[in-house]
Amino acid sequence: MTLSGYKSMNKQILISGATGMIGKRLILALQEKGHKIAILSRKPAVIKDVKVFLWDVEQQKIDPACLEGIDTIVHLAGENVAGEKWTAARKKKVINSRTLSAKLLYQLIKEQQTSVQTFISASAVGYYGDGGDEILTEESPNGKGFLAECCQQWEAAADEGTGLGLRVVKCRIGFVLCKGEGALPALEKPIRFFAGAGLGTGKQWVPWVHVADVVGAFVSAVEEESIKGAYNLCAPFPVSNLSLTRAIAKKIHRPVWPVNVPEVLLKLILGEMSSVALISNNTSAQKILDTGFQFKYLQLEDALTDIYSA
Repeated sequence: MTLSGYKSMNKQILISGATGMIGKRLILALQEKGHKIAILSRKPAVIKDVKVFLWDVEQQKIDPACLEGIDTIVHLAGENVAGEKWTAARKKKVINSRTLSAKLLYQLIKEQQTSVQTFISASAVGYYGDGGDEILTEESPNGKGFLAECCQQWEAAADEGTGLGLRVVKCRIGFVLCKGEGALPALEKPIRFFAGAGLGTGKQWVPWVHVADVVGAFVSAVEEESIKGAYNLCAPFPVSNLSLTRAIAKKIHRPVWPVNVPEVLLKLILGEMSSVALISNNTSAQKILDTGFQFKYLQLEDALTDIYSA
């Protein structure tokens, strides 16, 4: 089958984590391309032209009818990593929400005669831990720290699908820029209140990406059967934490303090979770570019202009 022939086929897609920042946009993008969508939800919901099936990951319960006719699963489910302080219980919950949900889906595939061929999982650039200035490709080793450990287990859970003969794609997502959602509001808030400053050294690399490009990359992963394995989902030109802070400040007409927030203070306030802001990920986007994927927003300035003019 030619790739172009494959792309024109409408898919039957089941999405987990579909009501989040990426998921709700992905539903619309896939529907526009003619694909049929079903979602897994913890509680009943009504979404136009979408079948809603219930599941409970903690109880390991899932509606067995959710896989009927499905050929592609997009697995976005997972607790917000930076939602609460990292206690031992919270860390366990964050990891389980990603791994046990994949396990539940694969268990159902094993129990049924299904037409599932593709499993596309979210992951994150946290996989690499703190990489300093080193250029990180998909071949770079798994790093140290909780984020790296979480991503490693997340991807290992997704990789179980290769043993079932599925095409597995793991999307290592960077710092997603989205108006009023995700991590951007947390970074923007102190800047708005005239307390904008670089964090730590301010030199750590931030692998930013516009939410529209994340959605576009997931659509490509659904449609292109040649895409498999791990991919960094970040714009090709990462910037330093201080550069990102200054760029946001410029858009909302605020100053940036000449003194950075010391690392020791961030660790005092956030504990281990300060690593979310302090680790450096100089990620390469070359592998996804080599698939023919084209970023809509290559430059930070253009991405922020789109977000703040919306």
